[in-house]
Amino acid sequence: MKFYLIAGERSGDLHGSNLIKQLKQREPDAQFRGFGGDYMHEAGMEEVVHYRELAFMGLAEVLANLRTISKKIEQCKRDILQYKPDVLVLIDYAGFNMRIAKFAKSNGIKVYWYISPKVWAWNQSRAWKLKSNVDRMFVILPFEKDFFKKFDWNVAYVGNPVLDAIKAHKPSPDFREKNDLVATSRVVALLPGSRQQELKKIIPLMTGVAAKMPDVQFVVAAVGNLEQELYDDLKSLDNVKFVHDAAYDLLTIADAAIVTSGTATLETALFRVPQVVVYKTSALTYWIAKLIIKVPFISLVNLVANKEVVKEMIQQKASVEEVSAALERIMNDGSYRENMLNEYDSIIGILDTGSASENTAKLMLQYLKE
Repeated sequence: MKFYLIAGERSGDLHGSNLIKQLKQREPDAQFRGFGGDYMHEAGMEEVVHYRELAFMGLAEVLANLRTISKKIEQCKRDILQYKPDVLVLIDYAGFNMRIAKFAKSNGIKVYWYISPKVWAWNQSRAWKLKSNVDRMFVILPFEKDFFKKFDWNVAYVGNPVLDAIKAHKPSPDFREKNDLVATSRVVALLPGSRQQELKKIIPLMTGVAAKMPDVQFVVAAVGNLEQELYDDLKSLDNVKFVHDAAYDLLTIADAAIVTSGTATLETALFRVPQVVVYKTSALTYWIAKLIIKVPFISLVNLVANKEVVKEMIQQKASVEEVSAALERIMNDGSYRENMLNEYDSIIGILDTGSASENTAKLMLQYLKE
């Protein structure tokens, strides 16, 4: 059985790798090829293109790189036709994958989608396009199943792969010592994101916050495959340390966190670390987003809870003064902190329905053999 998979960012790469492992357990002779990253490659996928070649974020950045994206789409189409997979498995990454889904469907290739595009957030009519081009949808947020019912589409809720990854994580017992973190110091994790565009906007903000709180130990969850010069502002501060590709170990010992909106907000909540969510983008992208976004929150934590659990500091509100004040409250207001942790426990209860990658692998193989 031949699978062609496409993931366009780090989180999709991680969840794709776990899905590959589960599929291989059930189909040892299965073959895997596609677009992804280091995790999927290590799990056994033949990598055609690494996702870092496609990691463009925001409307302005995408428009500036349209030619590159178009070339990769055409390369992907040619490769799929040459490979002749039994099924195309798309993982999130809506802009690119919706084009590939339509192409594959028109060429008689079965299309499965794991981790739905966030069509519930904006331009909800895209759900009709998904339905017409995707044979099976596997969603990871409970409210997505109800959303797609509005479009007369019965999709499968399989659980959440972020929770799977966290359950499987084995913390490094000597993480503090290895990274020279004082046992008595409060640790604030800084998770600025995994895309270059994110870091350019968020690193100056995080630098300003850390500079205002010299008695707190800030630790940056840096991403190894990004240009390290992007972190230079933070490197100038004595109370800032760095760990590379070790965000889960960092969250295991963190007392609080400042997190760029995205999957990392949910990861932080599942580690039960109180957090402030921040987000900044170009003025054009933000202006357009304000016009079209259909949901009241940007963080997955608040979306799953369907209420404000964590503070979201967006664009102008993502200032050094306001983020510092929110962080101080998390660290010093015991009842506020405890309430946030209790809400986290409720979210964990909602998401915990067994292994998402295992559930998805079972269903995919069942559907393929029907």
